[in-house]
Amino acid sequence: MSPVIEQAVQARVVASSPDLETVPATLVYDRTDPFTVRMAFPPLATLEGTEVTWEFSRELLAAGMSAPAGLGDVRVRPFGYGRTVLEFHAPEGTAMVHLRSSELRRFLDRSRFLVPEGHEHLYLDLDQALTELLRDAY
Repeated sequence: MSPVIEQAVQARVVASSPDLETVPATLVYDRTDPFTVRMAFPPLATLEGTEVTWEFSRELLAAGMSAPAGLGDVRVRPFGYGRTVLEFHAPEGTAMVHLRSSELRRFLDRSRFLVPEGHEHLYLDLDQALTELLRDAY
């Protein structure tokens, strides 16, 4: 079984215009970084014209599907029936995207199959992390 899960999703970008623009995005979960979820937006979906990836905790994503969660750069909350809103805050501004909650639940279920909640620490390679941390100390 691959240690990485990738799932394509359609994100509906909330803008000042009445229409919502749909852009492709990819959710990524890597067993070697068990606490983290990544959401990547391709160049065509960003103002800079380069791929943008946001990192946030799997716990935040799961919590935000049933109640507002997050105080920092990434915030998650349920929205109406069947949608979840992810807010990405940066110095340049805030991006809000709507995702189907069913797609997020599927992604979270797949990640929990790979690494059960509460067992993330068993998948950390602390020796490797310590080696990388100390490598530049000498």
